[in-house]
Amino acid sequence: MRTEPIVSPAGRPVPVARPRHWGRLLAGTGAVLVFGWLVLLLVANPNLDWSAVGRYLFDGQILAGILVTLEISVLATAIGLSLGVLLAVMRLAHNPVLRRLATLYIWFFRGTPLLVQLIFWYNLAFLFPVLVLKVPFTSVGVKWDTNEVMTGFTAAMLGLGLNLAAYFAETVRAGIQAVDRGQTEAAYALGMTPAKRMRVVVLPQALRIIIPPTGNEFISMLKTTSLVYVVAGHDLMTNASQIYKSNNLIMELLIVASLWYMLMTAVATFLQGRLERRFGSDAVRLVRKNLTSRMFLPKVTA
Repeated sequence: MRTEPIVSPAGRPVPVARPRHWGRLLAGTGAVLVFGWLVLLLVANPNLDWSAVGRYLFDGQILAGILVTLEISVLATAIGLSLGVLLAVMRLAHNPVLRRLATLYIWFFRGTPLLVQLIFWYNLAFLFPVLVLKVPFTSVGVKWDTNEVMTGFTAAMLGLGLNLAAYFAETVRAGIQAVDRGQTEAAYALGMTPAKRMRVVVLPQALRIIIPPTGNEFISMLKTTSLVYVVAGHDLMTNASQIYKSNNLIMELLIVASLWYMLMTAVATFLQGRLERRFGSDAVRLVRKNLTSRMFLPKVTA
């Protein structure tokens, strides 16, 4: 690439005309016009009551639904992360029984629609009217009415968490397998147990690969909670639907719900970026550097 200015025989710099990409300009202008036309159709639609959107944007029932949506998302993600790590370790275990059980779990929960799973957990009382927890072969224990335990919130949290675990297990497995095998062999050479090797050596380095899809799963979970509508979990979508069923302002309430979902997604995306910078490649290099120092450099005593 030429970096020096072009000079005329008289010694004066010759200005270089920038090329004009007329095709790009036309394509961009056309896209902006089409987008603006679609926005105008929505904004200027006489059948849309924007004052109702503003009135219900901070309605108490909507805000309560947002809180429930966040609670379900966080709890379901926590269940999915915990169980997903366990399933990933089982999937990589040398024990064939554990490995096949983890494979069966992942196949089952990825193979059935999430909507079916939510309805199943919400109607668990048809199969088990009473939940019993007792010492085997004795009458010592406690029992609960399934209908009282499996509320819409519980069914949503359980269904979403168990489903997420199946997907997250594969993410963690990919992260673990991406760690350099030499790290594992060095840990074995130092006499580390498999559990300690996984906790101290493998998982910290696998974070670089695991964290980005984990953030994506949480963002996806925020929107997937709208399925909780079918089990009346009192989340944002459920509460919005209850309002528009009473006043028939369907589009206005859907816009309100969409605005809040977009806001939550934007905040979660920002936090995901901060988390990736915190546990990104630099952090992994630091882990490796500290680990290598501890493993191969002699300790300095006073």
